[in-house]
Amino acid sequence: MNLLPEVPSTSDPTLDRAISRAVKRLTPFLMLMYVVSFLDRSNIGFAKQALETSVGISESIYALGAGLFFISYSLCGFPSNLILHKVGAKKWLAFLMVGWGMVSMANMLVSGATSFYLLRLLLGVLEAGFFPGTILYLTYWFPNSIRGQVLGLFYLGVPLALILGGPLSGLLLEIRPLFGLQSWQWMFLVEGLMAVVLGLFAFWYLDNRPANASWLSAEEKQALANALALEEEERRSTGPAKILPMFRNLRVMHFLLIYALIQVSTYGAVFYLPAEVSALLHRPVGIEVGLVSAIPWICTLVAVYFLPRVADKLHRHRQLASLILMISGCASLAFPTTGPRMGLAMLSLAAAGFIAVQPLFWMFPTRYLADRAAAGGIALIGMGNLGGFLAPNLKVWADEHFGSQHAGLYLLAGLTILNAGLIARVKDRRAARNAT
Repeated sequence: MNLLPEVPSTSDPTLDRAISRAVKRLTPFLMLMYVVSFLDRSNIGFAKQALETSVGISESIYALGAGLFFISYSLCGFPSNLILHKVGAKKWLAFLMVGWGMVSMANMLVSGATSFYLLRLLLGVLEAGFFPGTILYLTYWFPNSIRGQVLGLFYLGVPLALILGGPLSGLLLEIRPLFGLQSWQWMFLVEGLMAVVLGLFAFWYLDNRPANASWLSAEEKQALANALALEEEERRSTGPAKILPMFRNLRVMHFLLIYALIQVSTYGAVFYLPAEVSALLHRPVGIEVGLVSAIPWICTLVAVYFLPRVADKLHRHRQLASLILMISGCASLAFPTTGPRMGLAMLSLAAAGFIAVQPLFWMFPTRYLADRAAAGGIALIGMGNLGGFLAPNLKVWADEHFGSQHAGLYLLAGLTILNAGLIARVKDRRAARNAT
């Protein structure tokens, strides 16, 4: 079974060969970078109980701290993407990765609410540029015909981080104190160090654009550059190419709202899934909960791999994305009132949809925005990661306001269903032309 994207054949075998080489060279490594990135921002969910007992981090402090990451993450993505557009991905992505790895390691020094808040904010500053920068970077390398599948492979980093990260974090949380460090401190140290090492390697491995790639022949570089330039001209004719018009564009604002609600759904699952599994099993968070928590993300792995391929072949990204979110929202509504087995099945269905819809979504703005507007617009839409701040705080507010431990889950599920309707209203004329 070929795990890499299927490169659609064109009339130019040189172009096909260039795309195939770029897929093999870049997509697995970018996916690995995303695995480490997502692990470093989400492992806080596994440290939640340890932070409560060791440092006195309460439920409300945890919710605020978990969400503060997304304030700085959302605000700093825009300038970070403009810097990447100017200096190149090679230097900037490597710098960011080494930086956030060091901050993630510093979480082992958390001593109370203030240090917890400051480190989460700083982690958000340094991680801010990675995701929108990578989305932009992929537009420098891959035409529309293959980009959906490449985005899908990149997004495999999320379930892989949670499949591998769950057992890894759970295992590290069960080690005995060593060299004066508690188990949760070792978790942050080990997982942060992984980012530092990978970031240093990225500086050597990545190339800014096809013209810089020594592993492509001169003919392959030219064929790929010509194909990408043709699509860039098409984007210029249909969407904004400069920064200021992009800020006034209602379609971009529509994309921003959709992405924000996707992140509310996603991080409502990520931050609370270990706790929900712990409640289902009546076990404290540890290696057993970590292993069971991997099940929803294994389902997500399958969904993220296959659904972008289906959408690319059918040219029905919008319709499929809307259907996915509708199913996920309904599963989220059913989850709290079902038994353990059915509850885990509904949780798996919801989590799979929250992640699998995202590579489909990113096809809309990357087919619409051009040049500096693409750099700025992708980062602006990325500000929708504020949904990661809203998710835990909305859940806590709803639970307390309505006096029910399920009220927050119902609220998040309702927002997911609303978002399915917003995606159904996206105008995607180009996809319609491709399908005819």
